[in-house]
Amino acid sequence: MKGRFITFEGIDGAGKSTHIAPAAALLRDAGRAVTMTREPGGTELAERLREAILHLPMDGVTETLLVFAARRDHIGRVIAPALQRGEIVLCDRFTDATFAYQGFGRGQDLTLLEHLELSVQEGLQPDLTLWFDLDARVAAERRAEARAADRFEAEDLAFFERVRAGYLARMTGTPQRFVRVDAALPRAEVERQVGVALRHYVDA
Repeated sequence: MKGRFITFEGIDGAGKSTHIAPAAALLRDAGRAVTMTREPGGTELAERLREAILHLPMDGVTETLLVFAARRDHIGRVIAPALQRGEIVLCDRFTDATFAYQGFGRGQDLTLLEHLELSVQEGLQPDLTLWFDLDARVAAERRAEARAADRFEAEDLAFFERVRAGYLARMTGTPQRFVRVDAALPRAEVERQVGVALRHYVDA
């Protein structure tokens, strides 16, 4: 059985991380082997880089390079082996986040990101991306209620509006792999949307 690579994307506060575990449970109940992971992270090295990315001051190029370094290790040690075993890999963020956050949010050169994407991933792309789309103001309210802000979550509203625009651009560029989830709806309805998308895709 062929492995499937499914990513969960969205601005901070949109709720993607809340819904990835129920999605994994749904797929396991359907008899599928699932690996659940995240970016930056997923390996010992990538988790250490994650801490630096989220909390240490750095310029945009350094941040971008660290994100792709973490991704390279993550793909080689976790994602690719799971796909080779025929598992479904659910990943909390992948390269769409890099284009949205570092590219559109930070203003990094998209040509550089495209080059790194090609070199680091060697053609690996998600089979399906669930984009949890939410107004940046609503997301900011949710974040304020939930936790102390890291270096990204502390950014202003304009930053997150650019990030959201980056996700929209990625979806427009590859609409065949995206499903937009209306993250403004109640949690149960968002979970229903996710379930419908996963059943439709995995059963196809």
